[in-house]
Amino acid sequence: MQYLYYPGCSLESSAKSYDISTRWVFKRLGHELTELEDWNCCGATMYMSIKETVSLIISARNLALAEKMKRDIVAPCSSCYTILNKTNKILKENFILKAKVDQSLSRAGLKYNLTVNVRHPLDVLVNDIGLETISSKVKSKLDGLRIAHYYGCQIVRPDGHFDDRENPVTMDRLFEKLGAESVYFPMKVRCCGGMLMTTFENISLKLCREILECAREHGADCIITTCPLCQMNLEAYQHKVNKTFKTDFRVPILFFTQLLALSLGADRTDTGLDYNLIPFDGKMIGGLV
Repeated sequence: MQYLYYPGCSLESSAKSYDISTRWVFKRLGHELTELEDWNCCGATMYMSIKETVSLIISARNLALAEKMKRDIVAPCSSCYTILNKTNKILKENFILKAKVDQSLSRAGLKYNLTVNVRHPLDVLVNDIGLETISSKVKSKLDGLRIAHYYGCQIVRPDGHFDDRENPVTMDRLFEKLGAESVYFPMKVRCCGGMLMTTFENISLKLCREILECAREHGADCIITTCPLCQMNLEAYQHKVNKTFKTDFRVPILFFTQLLALSLGADRTDTGLDYNLIPFDGKMIGGLV
């Protein structure tokens, strides 16, 4: 099956390792991703909070481009995934906003008939490609690795398209199939503070500390996540958490596709591990890196 890949802004900048590892994983599994041509920013939460109509038009343009290709979109970024799905939902339910969006799209020679599904790569990997297919391609089992699975507050909320909204387990199932152990992690859908790190830093640092503390208390060797902003907050600001709260965290924060790529036989370049700020010690699982 072929999918249109919507990397979004983060995966071309701060979350480059997510982009590299996602593309590699899908290619390794025989489902190479085709990037949506001429895509634009999804609008993220900023546009939605300022002018809803503009935000919907910006997102709908991407959906209209995908519809012309007659394929669904795969969006790794939690915010992009949420916003594009939100746009679909609003346009299906509000005919007035749909008419305004149609009018704007028509000026660019586009139209959107609400036929595109927005998928997350985790959903596609587990529910389309399948755990058995993935495990059959594994080069290095993850035996002995203890993982805290951090979904963040967006990809299963508000609608929970492919997993439970309060206790998602898709990522847990995937990596347990590859030999890893999922630690008890009640923080798996707690917010890291998101953009509060740029406005109310003290609040976000406290939230990050609670997530890191929970992972360490339950013996996690690393935290893996599906969200570029969560990954950045937990990793890039870990030193600030330590300075603020007199802690000594040194927890690797990986994108789930990075760890999956390692298990499937990727090298450091293919996983984007060199972009990570806190080294991941693969020696604990048979010298993966």
